[in-house]
Amino acid sequence: MGSTNQTMPANTLSHPKYRADIDGLRAIAVLSVVIFHAAPNWLRGGFIGVDIFFVISGFLISTIIFSNLESNTFSLQEFYVRRVKRIFPALILMLTTTFAFGWWVLLPDEFAQLGKHITAGVFFVSNLVLWSEAGYFDAAAETKPLLHLWSLGIEEQFYILWPALLLLARKRKYNLLTTIVAVGAISLALNLKGIKNNATATFYSPQTRIWELVAGSLLAWMNLHTHSKLGNLKNTLDNWLHRALYTNNPKGDGKTLSNTLSVFGVALLVFGLLKIEPNLGFPGKWAIVPVLGTIFIIAAGEQSWFNRLILSNRLVVWFGLISFPLYLWHWPFLSFARIMEEGPPDAYIRAAAVLLAIIFAWLTYRLIEKPIRFRASSQWTTGVLCSLMVSAGALGFFTFRQDGLGFPMLSQIDHHLLDQIREPLNTRLSDGSCENLLDFAIGPGAVCLTNNSAPEVLFVGDSHAMSINSAAHLGKIPIKSMLIGLHGCLPFKNYSVLDGKLDKGCNALVDQLFAVLGSHPSIKTVLLNTRGPVYFSGSGYGIEGTSNYSIIALNGQNSSQEDMFHHGYSQLAKDLLRLNKNVVFIIDPPELGENPKGCIVRRPVFISDKPLSLCIQEKEKVISRQSIYRDLIKKISNDNPQMKIYDPIDIFCDSTVCHGKKNGRLLYWDDDHISIEASLLILNDMRQKALIP
Repeated sequence: MGSTNQTMPANTLSHPKYRADIDGLRAIAVLSVVIFHAAPNWLRGGFIGVDIFFVISGFLISTIIFSNLESNTFSLQEFYVRRVKRIFPALILMLTTTFAFGWWVLLPDEFAQLGKHITAGVFFVSNLVLWSEAGYFDAAAETKPLLHLWSLGIEEQFYILWPALLLLARKRKYNLLTTIVAVGAISLALNLKGIKNNATATFYSPQTRIWELVAGSLLAWMNLHTHSKLGNLKNTLDNWLHRALYTNNPKGDGKTLSNTLSVFGVALLVFGLLKIEPNLGFPGKWAIVPVLGTIFIIAAGEQSWFNRLILSNRLVVWFGLISFPLYLWHWPFLSFARIMEEGPPDAYIRAAAVLLAIIFAWLTYRLIEKPIRFRASSQWTTGVLCSLMVSAGALGFFTFRQDGLGFPMLSQIDHHLLDQIREPLNTRLSDGSCENLLDFAIGPGAVCLTNNSAPEVLFVGDSHAMSINSAAHLGKIPIKSMLIGLHGCLPFKNYSVLDGKLDKGCNALVDQLFAVLGSHPSIKTVLLNTRGPVYFSGSGYGIEGTSNYSIIALNGQNSSQEDMFHHGYSQLAKDLLRLNKNVVFIIDPPELGENPKGCIVRRPVFISDKPLSLCIQEKEKVISRQSIYRDLIKKISNDNPQMKIYDPIDIFCDSTVCHGKKNGRLLYWDDDHISIEASLLILNDMRQKALIP
């Protein structure tokens, strides 16, 4: 690993003057995230605390890099050694503790996933691994104890590449300011473009998030290189603001401008914390709010009113000092609480989890982080930390490959049932089969799967269609199938779906559908299936609570949700029937409304003593949930009498109850997606009824 001066002794990197107000700003960031995770309804925009962290990190790290580059004291080796001593101690402790607690609490498939996430955390690629699994705001993310390491992955990727890039640019005589602006502008442009195509990828991708850290870098550059014209502009603004606010002559000391910047920054952060919500489409343009707010507050300086009196308060600074370990500890405590409760824990449990996280963070800072970070530099210390980190990664990888290692309740688990609740990842993401077998590439964010170069049956819809297709795609039933789908989307031509206020671009799915049919005449049957009432009712089912989904007309026409669902599907069926396709509408199976794991095993450790679930629900409740949905299907069928309707309810329900577990088969792998076993039952039934070949 190179450096600017190989003969430089260790500990030559200079650091910027300590600013208590920046630690106070860290406290605002971490407490915002903690509150959002513990009680999201209290602070809907609390997740922007991570964006505050990004700007602070970019500012402090770049200040170190720029000042040392100019004094020829910068050493990549020492820079990375200091990063190791800063990050590794608390992270190793948290990872090993999470692993130990996970072995005690988690089921084998969950423990295997934890092992994978530990390995990803060790090598700072959590953001890339999580990208392929679930969105940050998805319900499934709440049961991943290491979900929060996505942000650390982006920061460390920045720390690894940014100093090397700046060092290379300086050696090649490139203008560093131009380099900073160019990298930041490209990343911001990718962010603004990407949020429209794939919100999950944009959230987790380093290339769409590093502009936030680079914004801090730009501020660091401007702090160190105050141009005379910029200085004159600041004086002019200060004088103008002073005249606007006071009657006496301006003093020209810059305090008015500093206080104004600080107030504007605080206003932006308050607006973001209270008004920015996940369903607006984040990061996108909304991330500019916390980034600008943080920049204004840092630029205001430690003597501005808010920075001096609020951010530099001893209690606030104390939270800032423990912000890194608090960020590391809070989410595993909250996530494990949700896992042990098999759903959202009560308020007192969440409060206890946060209190424990604060205690653990303080102990970690005092006993682990501070002694190692501030002791004399030692290659031995760095080597031990790196060895421990790699060992943790190896243990995590071994756990993942061994499907969860041993488990204290192995003898009490029905492994046949447990295998059925593993998320069928091979059926929910594109696997390259369409490109390899059909030379067909799907649009960004969409899913395309096929098991044959001449498919006969095309599944179209959302993740529920993917679940129904799963047995066919995995070869458990001889159907030449293809699937095209978009998670959380209805396949409507003139309509789309909003997730909160974010347009998911669902109309693109119809374009893909007809492109497939035009290029692959072997397809004779089209199966339409999506989740039912959740799109127009405003509510989920069982443990889900409120739904953020709604349907919108692309022409701006104001119609009821039910009418748009009716007309969207009816028009799609008409267009398909004109192509002489055999069109089958599959009524969505009943939603389970609970975690199916609670139907097969009680956890060895729990908070509330809950009995093993019977995994049944009253049929009357299911029919009530689907009543409007089924009425709409009748209307769609009346509009298109040639379309066939398939109702799978008899597979799941008898005369009085609907089952989540039947004849030794678990019919769901989560609260609303059917299992591969249920897919096999449905597809066999459809073949027997001659609905599919």
